[in-house]
Amino acid sequence: MGRWRPPQAKSSPYITREGYERLTQELKYLWKEKRPEVTQAVKEAAAQGDRSENAEYIYGKKQLREIDRRVRYLSKRLEHIKVVDRVPDDTSRIFFGAWITLVDEEDRERRYRIVGADEIDPARGYISIDAPLSRQLLKKQVGDEVVIERPEEGELWLEVLAIDY
Repeated sequence: MGRWRPPQAKSSPYITREGYERLTQELKYLWKEKRPEVTQAVKEAAAQGDRSENAEYIYGKKQLREIDRRVRYLSKRLEHIKVVDRVPDDTSRIFFGAWITLVDEEDRERRYRIVGADEIDPARGYISIDAPLSRQLLKKQVGDEVVIERPEEGELWLEVLAIDY
């Protein structure tokens, strides 16, 4: 038996203007500040002699590999993503970038924003456009209901209370 796994489905290429700026700033920071700093630390650690047992050198090289991997990913990703920074023509429906207020069967309100895969942040209520909840909410209006199937807890009924852009 091998370790082969099927490739993951490609995520949507959309991103908000704020998300794009954040990724651009991260790339700039890694390339202009962090990488030169770590490179200098590795250079100093290498000058100390035996590299095979030098923890600072080994850790520094590992950090450089991680930085380079992230820089490659961000560079490729920024080439292919599409910035969505305009409000849709029909603001009464849910589309990318919308803030949605939902209520469940126990009258608990939840607020989410549909964003790109690179911007997911559950603490802020940012959910991916590729998430099952987002896919069910797209093109819905205030007053529409959706039912989410949850494997462990069962069905979750939600009603759209408000849509903001």
